[in-house]
Amino acid sequence: MVRSARACRNPSRKADRAWAGRRARARVVWGTKPGHGAACSSGTCTGKRIRAYAGALHGRQFPVSREIRLFDRRLGRGGPDLERRIVFALHPHQTLFNVPSSAVVRLPDSLPPSRAVLAANMETALNAVWDGAPGPADRIAIVGAGAVGALVAFLCGRIAGAEVTLVDINPARAEVAHKLGVDFATPEWAPADCDLVFQASATASGLATALKSCGEEATVIDLSWYGEGQIGVPLGAAFHSRRLRLVSSQVGQVASSRRPRWTRNRRLAAALSLLADDCLDALIAPAVTFQDLPVRLPDILNAKSNILCQLIRYA
Repeated sequence: MVRSARACRNPSRKADRAWAGRRARARVVWGTKPGHGAACSSGTCTGKRIRAYAGALHGRQFPVSREIRLFDRRLGRGGPDLERRIVFALHPHQTLFNVPSSAVVRLPDSLPPSRAVLAANMETALNAVWDGAPGPADRIAIVGAGAVGALVAFLCGRIAGAEVTLVDINPARAEVAHKLGVDFATPEWAPADCDLVFQASATASGLATALKSCGEEATVIDLSWYGEGQIGVPLGAAFHSRRLRLVSSQVGQVASSRRPRWTRNRRLAAALSLLADDCLDALIAPAVTFQDLPVRLPDILNAKSNILCQLIRYA
């Protein structure tokens, strides 16, 4: 839990923490080595949260903020490079928390904190792009225009000569694709004969669309989270005759192509630097306050809300 200086003087002080549909109280634990400060901003991206909120976790309680990005400012301890700085940490949504300085990364001075809430999603997208290894002039499709899929499209769209198409069942995501500088298609118009396809829809139909979009001996990089459910994988049709490959990508490990040289902190720092483009603000919904989050959460996580990443303010 990141703590304010006042909280450090009172080890019994409690912090507010957001859980699905309610707020809970979390005790602040006293410590001297970790840095401490007050929460500034955080964000929650809706894809995984919608599935969890709808029961994909079979009724288990879960923090709204699992694998969420949260900043703390006014660090009292943690080294001179972190004091009085805004930093990034992966932590549940809480007003106060306490983490070691090794668990935070300083934000680049040019990066607005409101956009830095996308850092964990950018890290996932970067890892997937490393796994897929797209090249110049490749034809690339990304199925699923959630926050992660949109960021994969953003990264691929910066490759020289690449033809990049973001595919989604929601036609309204065409505006996001346009702002990111890539093409858009609904599944029935998804490009064919692609060199590389990223599947980020977390649906069986999305996986089928991804495989259908592949060219001869092409690869599908699946970076979806399916919860504890099972989905059908269409391995009939042309899957074998076209010698297609289905490859898993998961951010828990640095991509194998970079693992000998890259640490997770280096990857996270790279993800933060990649968020410097103003066009990425198109993925972030206007802020709601932390105090309003329990009431607003059902609407935010409604699949019809069209929210990709909800910004949360703490003051």
